[in-house]
Amino acid sequence: MHGTVKWVDGVMTLGESGSGHSVVMDGPPELGGKNHGLRPMEMLLLGTGGCALFDVLTMLKKSRQVITDCRVELQAERADGTPAVFTAINLHFVVEGDGIKDNQVARAVQLSAEKYCSASIMLATGGVKVTHSHETISH
Repeated sequence: MHGTVKWVDGVMTLGESGSGHSVVMDGPPELGGKNHGLRPMEMLLLGTGGCALFDVLTMLKKSRQVITDCRVELQAERADGTPAVFTAINLHFVVEGDGIKDNQVARAVQLSAEKYCSASIMLATGGVKVTHSHETISH
């Protein structure tokens, strides 16, 4: 895996992934930005959520669960001072579907947390308190 982050203007940067996708990152005006993109730490948080959600969706589809909506709501706390690292992150999965089974959702979330999600596991082993929760809405 590789990528490049290139300075554009002020504190705005353009991240380009090895797979050919781009994303703008920027800061608030009080820090020299124009608020034209995600903050880098927001990107890290969203990437963690995307990694975990990918795992959960993949496992639920393999177990033949009929998913009509799925999201992960992220809450993060950061340290006061510099560096303002993440100290805690909660990933709350909301899975909706036709006859979806709560035990299947719980198992998928647990496996993502303990075995598959490289991003959340990396953060947890680096000292971030990472927690997971879920709710299931069955029709």
